[in-house]
Amino acid sequence: MIVAVGVTLWTSAALAASDLVTYLPKAQPSDFFANADRFGPPQGDPPIVPVYRGDQLQGFVYLNSDFANSVGYSGKPIHILVGIDPDGTVRGLKLVDHKEPIVLIGIPQPRIVAALNSLIGKDMKPIAQGAERPPQVDIVSGATVTVLVMSDSVVRSAVRLIRTGRIGGGSAAPAAALPPVTKTLDLGQSEIRDWASLVGDGSVRRLHLTIGEVNDAFAKSGNTAAAQNPEAGQADDTFVDLYVALASAPTIGRSLLGDDGYERLKERLQPGQQAIIIAGDGVYSFKGSAYVRGGIFDRVEILQEGSSTRFRDRNHTRLGTLAAAGAPDFREIGLFVTPPEFTLDPTQPWELQLLVQRNVGGRDKAFLTFDLDYNLPDRYLRREQRAVTVPSNAPVPATQTSVPAAQVSLPADDGEEPLWMRIWRSQPVSIAIAAIALVVLTAIFFFQNILVRRPTLYTWVRRFYLAFVLIWLGWYANAQLSVVNVVTFINALVTGFHWEFFLAAPLIFILWSASAAALLFWGRGPFCGWLCPFGALQELTNTVAKWLKVPQITVPWGLHERLWPIKYVIFLALFGLSLYSVALAETFAEVEPFKTAIILKFARSWPFVAYAGGLLFIGLFIERFFCRYLCPLGAALAIPGRIRTFEWLRRWKECGSPCQRCAKECPVQSIHPEGHINVNECIYCMHCQELYYDDQRCPHMIQVRLKREKFQAMSSPSMRAGGAGPNTIITHAGKPVPLPATARSQVLTSRSHKGDEHGQ
Repeated sequence: MIVAVGVTLWTSAALAASDLVTYLPKAQPSDFFANADRFGPPQGDPPIVPVYRGDQLQGFVYLNSDFANSVGYSGKPIHILVGIDPDGTVRGLKLVDHKEPIVLIGIPQPRIVAALNSLIGKDMKPIAQGAERPPQVDIVSGATVTVLVMSDSVVRSAVRLIRTGRIGGGSAAPAAALPPVTKTLDLGQSEIRDWASLVGDGSVRRLHLTIGEVNDAFAKSGNTAAAQNPEAGQADDTFVDLYVALASAPTIGRSLLGDDGYERLKERLQPGQQAIIIAGDGVYSFKGSAYVRGGIFDRVEILQEGSSTRFRDRNHTRLGTLAAAGAPDFREIGLFVTPPEFTLDPTQPWELQLLVQRNVGGRDKAFLTFDLDYNLPDRYLRREQRAVTVPSNAPVPATQTSVPAAQVSLPADDGEEPLWMRIWRSQPVSIAIAAIALVVLTAIFFFQNILVRRPTLYTWVRRFYLAFVLIWLGWYANAQLSVVNVVTFINALVTGFHWEFFLAAPLIFILWSASAAALLFWGRGPFCGWLCPFGALQELTNTVAKWLKVPQITVPWGLHERLWPIKYVIFLALFGLSLYSVALAETFAEVEPFKTAIILKFARSWPFVAYAGGLLFIGLFIERFFCRYLCPLGAALAIPGRIRTFEWLRRWKECGSPCQRCAKECPVQSIHPEGHINVNECIYCMHCQELYYDDQRCPHMIQVRLKREKFQAMSSPSMRAGGAGPNTIITHAGKPVPLPATARSQVLTSRSHKGDEHGQ
């Protein structure tokens, strides 16, 4: 009796530390194992739940967050129920709870789940033993961090469970006795092979989809509109017949391109670059037409180990035929070279993801992805085994065949590097580009006085930098900061701060760090005026509007100063809401159009696109309308920006009284009529600093210039010899001529002027 009570108390304590019993009712046994009909009682600590079909054990279900870190981009754990059989193979997954903002509103959750489901059927026992590398899931563009965290937590949790010995006959430590093997692409092996042999051994991989298969896939996707607009044709007709090959492997490249074509390819390839041949037939084009308009092939994407890339027209060479004997004729063939910022390891598996789109309305489209796995056959690889020295006194791990449930403990360290480190190592080029861009911006700010004295140069430097921020940092790298980041950071400070989930997005982390440091020097200006992709989009579109003579509206000052507090009200409302529910605050953070215009590139439902487009339309008439009045992120940065230590913007004594030129020309009306610059509203565009030094537009500098010119004229020998008066100037011919009346009045004014000439 005492033993029974003790076991009951222990089980209750174990379950109290786990959320498994909370989330298990959200799933059915059949979600993990076919025909399973019941769950058994929880076992062990952390708990796992047996799953039965009748009296036959099918496997176990556990919660990923009980075994491994699963904190996502929101700073909250992502809870996934994992079904695993007694041999250590994943049999089912169910996403039961998360707070990820990009999935709450933005990217459909079925796309995330579909990417995660690629782990189903993977045997985790070899991974736990160190004999295989962890499998890689398909990356969903715009939700890279979320998908990587989900995949990593499922794999790590399964590995740690196996190593406890509770399933799979695992050991408490990975098998480290196997000597490491290095695989490299064998560039010395080169032969000519025919099409049948290349396809037969996997040198060329194929993805064949019929019209019926694609229609069925859209019907199962849950998109009713897409299902009701099926592809025309017979169900057995070919929708797309796609072939993929790694052309940078000498044998494959020579066979498909011919000797001359392969030699030209070798001359083109830079160190670390790979070449991929994609050939397609059927009614669906893998190229599409977007590359004609925007230069990007948006229907195919290459993925490997958490990194992905799409090809642009500069990476593409059109081929008419393939040289291999017996190769069929294809409707389209492309030779693609991987961009320098993407490193494809040819010795490791990678995937080609085909995006299939379908019109579901006037402008809306539905999307599905189909994956084609590629693993270079071993015949093209060279293996080298490195010697490993093992100390004579090193302990040999013993395999556990059974462990009493009440005595189970997780391994303290699974020996794998954290996910965030792997993400940083996978993006060296992007990190380097972002760092260089920040160094350039710092130089612009520190040497602003030199740059603004050359207005034309400064204008083009600013336009080029904004274009880079919009196109590369925003649309390509998706590094758009958001008020969600602020809410997440504050919530993390309250609930338990961990660097890991902030480090999981390298570019976002770098931008946040740089923006935080810049607050000390320049306030919110560096981010809002230079590093915000949506801000860049507003300014560049307004620049085009001005070039097209679109009339600009100047908001009356009285109305303007009553409108700019709106963004502070929005931020405080979101902050207050986050104290109640972070998920709810992230939902209302859609007041920012950043996700629509930058992250998802307007590929959303029409209300979001209409909202973002409406803000940009207003911005054609009122420059940076959203930044001025609605942006909660700008308000969040302006509040701590008050602590800035330095004042870098120069002003003359006459600024504001009587001169109003800077105030009238400020793009965001951040200069008060009395001449004071409101740093909370200033985006540090430096236009006022251009005027500060311009002796053709700034009244103070005009007076200084006229005084200087008069002094030079009065000091010249010809002036003294000719007896010119105070109201004359000397021409190049040496003759005195009267000053114009306007210039004469400016000179008289400058003579009586006693103001400060600071900076001259």
